[in-house]
Amino acid sequence: MSMETAFDAIIIGAGPAGTTSAILLADAGWRVALVDKENFPREKVCGGCIAASNLPLLEALGIGDRFQTLASPPLRQVAFVCGDRTIRASLPPYADAAHPWGAALRREHLDALLLERARQCGTHVFQPWTACTVEGDAGEFHCHVRALRNAETRVLTAPVLIDAHGSWQPLQYGAGKPQRHHSPSDLLAFKADFAGANLDPGVLPVLSFPGGYGGMVVTDHDAVTLAFCMRRATLEQARLRYPGCGPNEAAGRWVTGHCGAVRDMLAGAAQERKWIATGPIRPGIRIGRQPQHAFLVGNAAGETHPIIGEGISMAIQSAVLLANMLGPHRENASDPRWQSGMRTEYARAWRRHFAGRIRLAAVFAHAAMHPDICGSVLPLLQRHPGLLGRFARWSGKVRSGPRVGNNRIVGCQ
Repeated sequence: MSMETAFDAIIIGAGPAGTTSAILLADAGWRVALVDKENFPREKVCGGCIAASNLPLLEALGIGDRFQTLASPPLRQVAFVCGDRTIRASLPPYADAAHPWGAALRREHLDALLLERARQCGTHVFQPWTACTVEGDAGEFHCHVRALRNAETRVLTAPVLIDAHGSWQPLQYGAGKPQRHHSPSDLLAFKADFAGANLDPGVLPVLSFPGGYGGMVVTDHDAVTLAFCMRRATLEQARLRYPGCGPNEAAGRWVTGHCGAVRDMLAGAAQERKWIATGPIRPGIRIGRQPQHAFLVGNAAGETHPIIGEGISMAIQSAVLLANMLGPHRENASDPRWQSGMRTEYARAWRRHFAGRIRLAAVFAHAAMHPDICGSVLPLLQRHPGLLGRFARWSGKVRSGPRVGNNRIVGCQ
């Protein structure tokens, strides 16, 4: 690994948002450091669904062909599962003849593809290293990092800092450490993969059950991913109902106990890997809420309820949006006033692109966690299943985002 410690930009987090930022800035001539505390490949609690509007972006990032080779069959249908009832409808195609449908790919594969591409573009990757603290401000950041293998430490410097490492472990500026408090309404996320499940490829079921919501999809290698969110209070109910189970298994049994269709799909299936869990996830808009030192992308900027499956889309597209703005102006990066203006402009553009998705997803999530509400609309959906396709359209599935390689912001259509 290079001993270089001076860069044009430091990016914390090597998920889709961080690696996309690194690829595009490195391609624009920036010296980029990318820091992540995990070894790759690594699993994530994520359904892995990628909307069709992102496929041209993956091609522009240089991983399109490999993605298509690994990914699931095209996602052409959506299903709504509430109790024992399932309603199916066609998903609307994206207005690109070459990429009309999205697909699913587990995060260990997607993240590895993007990280490999970032390295090919000249990004200096520090992994597994953790970002301990950040000092300084726009124009001169000092990021203290530590290797997890041997406790080696370095101080990376750069005029630009990009926070891409998620929402529940914010970067430490200075000596303060944020405090987190548990709440019964906290959303915890769970995921498991199954072989031999009875789910048709290309169908994306959305699940409604008391205290939570989720989704299923046939992903790469014909595995079926079941991923869902559940309130902390609901998990406690599940553990009381299934006293012989650990928390992850109790959560899974709560879902199958309330969704007969899920139980039927998993009947006879073999669980490929143990349950993984994370959280609490904190949906909402964070960008522009308070004075910020760094540019924020991905979940650091704002997080949507996973019910609409737009997390990866927002991660990649927010990184493209920022890189389009920063890329042509490396010579201005050391000017704090320029950065301040750019942060304001970026925050406005980010809200135009993503705030609506986050708010709509919150409405869908609230309804899904209350099957009595969903039950009241099921007769309407049964008469007009095409409404499910409209919901998918409203959630941003076929909405065009920023395009790679422009020196200006390209608004959503």
